[in-house]
Amino acid sequence: MKKTANAAGGRRGMVFVISAPSGTGKTTLVNAVRARFPFLEQSISCTTRRPRTGEKNGRDYFFLTDEEFRHRIDEGYFFEWAEVYGHLYGTPKEWIAQRVAAGKYIICSLDVQGALAVKDLLPDDAVLVFVLPPSIMALKQRLTGRALDDIAAIERRLEEARDEIRRYIHYDYVVVNDELEHAAALLGSILSSEIHCSKRWNADIIEKMLA
Repeated sequence: MKKTANAAGGRRGMVFVISAPSGTGKTTLVNAVRARFPFLEQSISCTTRRPRTGEKNGRDYFFLTDEEFRHRIDEGYFFEWAEVYGHLYGTPKEWIAQRVAAGKYIICSLDVQGALAVKDLLPDDAVLVFVLPPSIMALKQRLTGRALDDIAAIERRLEEARDEIRRYIHYDYVVVNDELEHAAALLGSILSSEIHCSKRWNADIIEKMLA
């Protein structure tokens, strides 16, 4: 992909991918970081469900028919996709690649498979962060406290979490979400450091500055 400088100082765009086992508090953590970094754009997913009141195509979701969605699955259009309560959801590769090429900073929540697909597509412009629970026991307590699953489902989620955690080595950073403010500060420092890293700056912009 072509490296494109953005208008805010010559840095290339980036995508920050956040992964975590279910129940780790990933969504809350991402929202806290977006509040600290308002220029971060949340990735937009595709879905086959109907728009809710106030939702707009291209802002909240890309709304597709079931036929359109499944055709795009066959084309390899998504980093990842899943069926949730009878509706299909997927993260489009092209949208993220275009936004990064335009010098934008994107944050998205993906599973391990999706995160690695992003890294394959944008090896120089993707930063992967894995969010850990304080412990498996703490994760079990969170899942139990949500009261969304029965005991058997919780045990399945915990086993899936163990499998996901074993793949942390593929990520650039690891953050333990033991306390929200602390974890948000750590994640924010990672984003800030990566954005301001010298490798993010376009050499042509620096040469123009020196001239």
